[in-house]
Amino acid sequence: MSEIKPGAGLSFPTFHERSEQMSQLDLARVELTNKIRDLIRDAFITSAGLDAVQKATDFVSLALEQVRSNERHPREVESQMVFLDRSPLMGVMNALSVPLAMSIDGTGDDRSIVGRVTFTEPYEGPPGHVHGGYVAAGFDEVLGMAQSLSGRPGLTGNLSVTYRNPAPLFVELVYRGVCTEIIGRKIFTKGTLHHGDVLCAESTGLFLSMKPEVMARLFRDHEQGTLTDPQ
Repeated sequence: MSEIKPGAGLSFPTFHERSEQMSQLDLARVELTNKIRDLIRDAFITSAGLDAVQKATDFVSLALEQVRSNERHPREVESQMVFLDRSPLMGVMNALSVPLAMSIDGTGDDRSIVGRVTFTEPYEGPPGHVHGGYVAAGFDEVLGMAQSLSGRPGLTGNLSVTYRNPAPLFVELVYRGVCTEIIGRKIFTKGTLHHGDVLCAESTGLFLSMKPEVMARLFRDHEQGTLTDPQ
């Protein structure tokens, strides 16, 4: 089983793969994100008193001033953030991500995508178990990677999830997704989610491939800031 990395044979060279090594700035952003992710969870479950919470809020305000600063050393390399970094499910620079760790299993036509994840309190739905919306979002990510193995860029057209057993918090859950069939622009996928030997959920996904020029336009608009918050 191999990790997702440059040359893995996926369809989005700057989307699902990293073309360059992380810079020191990138690594610093990953470390910051890890701390923010810890803060999200600990602030969610804390039993600290009013004084401690107010002090923590003051520290967060100071941190916000720093990250909103535009000051940078002239020799610093620009951040090379790609989808792997900014994804809301697996992004190492996105504090909203769990994160979901992705890898490729198998070779040739027998390849599949494996996603490993441990959900904690902020993702809770039924007591002690994962919210069904996050289970579905995980399938969208894993099956999206699986359809990339077809070598054709595509976006989610339909996602169907069948819940078999509640998925518990605090333990490793394993997604597995495969591309099953391609008919014209339609790319069909299926996947499972297990906790050990227990099947928690199953999913099927339909993805619609796009022309290369359409995907190129989306990337261009993103790089030009067309899709960003005007603030």
